[in-house]
Amino acid sequence: MYINAMGCYVPSERISNSYFEKINGLTDEWITQRTGISTRSRAASNENVDSMGLDAIDDALTSLPYDIKEVDLIVSASYCVYDSVATLAHKAQRKYGIERAKAVYASSACSSFINGLEIIEGYFAMGKASKALLICSEQNSYYANETDPKSGHLWGDAAVAFFISKEKIADSDIEIKNVFTEGLGQIGKGPDGVRLRPKEDGITMPDGRDVFIHACRYMIYALRNSLENAGMKIDDISNIICHQANKRIVAQVAHQLEKPMDFFLNNIEELGNTGSASAPLVLTQKKNDFTNGEKIALTVFGGGYSCGCFIVEFPKK
Repeated sequence: MYINAMGCYVPSERISNSYFEKINGLTDEWITQRTGISTRSRAASNENVDSMGLDAIDDALTSLPYDIKEVDLIVSASYCVYDSVATLAHKAQRKYGIERAKAVYASSACSSFINGLEIIEGYFAMGKASKALLICSEQNSYYANETDPKSGHLWGDAAVAFFISKEKIADSDIEIKNVFTEGLGQIGKGPDGVRLRPKEDGITMPDGRDVFIHACRYMIYALRNSLENAGMKIDDISNIICHQANKRIVAQVAHQLEKPMDFFLNNIEELGNTGSASAPLVLTQKKNDFTNGEKIALTVFGGGYSCGCFIVEFPKK
């Protein structure tokens, strides 16, 4: 598979750590030391999951080498939804007039984007699609319980959109070398580690320690499986992007892999935890930094639990 174009949308508003001291008593120093977050992105009152996703598509369209109407599969993959019936996939289909395309919604917590990639890979393998649009938009602020001292201060909002083809379209295409995912509902606290119950208490993380332990372990597990499947070693990788949940998790992964922190690309300091959009968002923001065949691994862990990794190779110039 190949990435033909990618785009993103990040709301302009930033919420500082000092905001939470007034709400739940957590200081700027406490939050920074334990999460690495200084500010987080916040959708405006006139923005939502769908509008951010459509803005990300518009951003990707500026470099798309074919007409969007050639897309024959649209996958919206995230855990935040504005409407679970009229999904973002269907909104995109209508806005851009993408006739006769399949439109589906998929969710697997913070590995949703990578699971979306694997769904596309399956459609391609079955010969049921050849060009796909993958949209991932997370409006955590729509659900977040800011008074929750365990996780209310973590969340940011953002969206990404990737156009993906079965075959190479242009010299600028980025090759996807491997996609790996695995459900982990049977381990640790599993489905109760992180949950989103809109009618009850929004996004909560009842046991952050359990999440931390398994996130460190299974992001490495997913990375090693994806590397092995691609016939690669970690030394073949130029950089790693982890799910942007907590910078201490990234530091622990770096320690276990015996890699320096600058080997890992992050945006959590400014944007907070932007959910399943977070890792592909970092890739999109940094895409112009990779110019000579660099290989980047994106590895994630999601509540529920789940994990995933995909590896991309940028074209040589």
